[in-house]
Amino acid sequence: MIVTQEWTHALTCMQQTVLLTAIRGPDGVAKYHPSKYMIRWFRRCVLLGALDHNVFENPYDPRGGSFTGPSYSWSPAIPHEESWTVHMQPVFDRYLQSLDELPHHFQLHFMHAAEIIGYKHPDPLIRDWWNYVYRELANDMHLNVKTEEELDFRLGDSEAQWRAKSSKATRA
Repeated sequence: MIVTQEWTHALTCMQQTVLLTAIRGPDGVAKYHPSKYMIRWFRRCVLLGALDHNVFENPYDPRGGSFTGPSYSWSPAIPHEESWTVHMQPVFDRYLQSLDELPHHFQLHFMHAAEIIGYKHPDPLIRDWWNYVYRELANDMHLNVKTEEELDFRLGDSEAQWRAKSSKATRA
């Protein structure tokens, strides 16, 4: 059984690897840290549900256990017309406010994984939301936002292209 969603199978090996490096989440933070709720939604966008092999289409579905569980609680009082993106904004805001508490290495993996989902996910709403997340994370770090073409060049399974975009100090 393959555990990643079908859309990820069309990605380059390097792009799939970037997604998988962010799956684990950050070490050394509390179980209910804001990062945990972001990483749960990320996992739902990349992995199949372990118990029933389902594809999660939103961040509030109550299934998924703690590893791919919901990022916020949905209530029947919330109108169905109201997009889940409205309810994920405060989750993301809390994540941005907590960045100083997170390992930089994790944050870089997560930002690059958000970039891939933000350009490659087949669902337009999910893709657009993660593209927003990627842009905000890049802006927070004072980085230039890469285009999809730049992403594909850097992570296109070509050693020459990857080397062209890497630091000389780390090319060994």
